[in-house]
Amino acid sequence: MTETRTPSRRITEEVTSWPGVHAGPGRRGEFSFKLGRREIGHLHGDHSAHFFFTPQTWTELKQDGRITAHPVFPDKQGPAARRIESEDDVLDVIALMRLNYDRALARQGVAS
Repeated sequence: MTETRTPSRRITEEVTSWPGVHAGPGRRGEFSFKLGRREIGHLHGDHSAHFFFTPQTWTELKQDGRITAHPVFPDKQGPAARRIESEDDVLDVIALMRLNYDRALARQGVAS
């Protein structure tokens, strides 16, 4: 029998395989991924992911249609959201978390 893995489980398995990443429940019901103390993104179930990017990166990602404004901060550049509705969305959420992971890794290295 084949086990169907949910989007959140698939994302979690991939992102937590990166050196130094730990994951767990956040303070507001989200499931957060961190490198050391820096959050690289979080999930709200199987339906959406939230991130924080530099204003320049946020603008580029928004123009490319990869993110939308964060629902809590709709007028700010930086906080971002991505719906998870398809296989392409799962892969891009992983890629967006990797973008933040690589940026955090460059700044602080792998925390134990």
